[in-house]
Amino acid sequence: MQATQPPTDAPSPADPGFKLPEESASPQGARGETLPQTLPQTLPDTAARPVEVMPVDPHTLPVADTSDRDLAIGGIVFLVLLSVYFFVRGAYVHHLVRKRVAPSSAGNAGWLLFVGLGFLSAAAVLAIINASRFLTFAVTGPLVAVGVVALVASLFIGRR
Repeated sequence: MQATQPPTDAPSPADPGFKLPEESASPQGARGETLPQTLPQTLPDTAARPVEVMPVDPHTLPVADTSDRDLAIGGIVFLVLLSVYFFVRGAYVHHLVRKRVAPSSAGNAGWLLFVGLGFLSAAAVLAIINASRFLTFAVTGPLVAVGVVALVASLFIGRR
């Protein structure tokens, strides 16, 4: 039986080959340079204090801008509603003429109904598109006021 010799590149029993680095006060990089401390060893003085929350005034918040996509969708919805209201106007005029209302009064009442529904739907579409920007008294108030006045006027003119 032949004795096998250990490989020449094997570590000697005195040198274990791999050893863990010793614990030191400062970490070292791959080339032996000292690395900075990444985590503080003590807590800052603000860590133990409670968190303060500042009150927010909703009138000082910035108004969100409306995207072009939202405006396009709102415009298409508004145009579809106007086309539906046009047919509703014709049906209302026909209904009034059948009730023996003068055709000119029925036509005026129909157009007032169309205008009233158009203004109310414009206020609704603008409020849905961007409520923080358009749902204000300066924008929605006149639209709703004109719409309600036109609807009431169409009902009174249709009674003649």
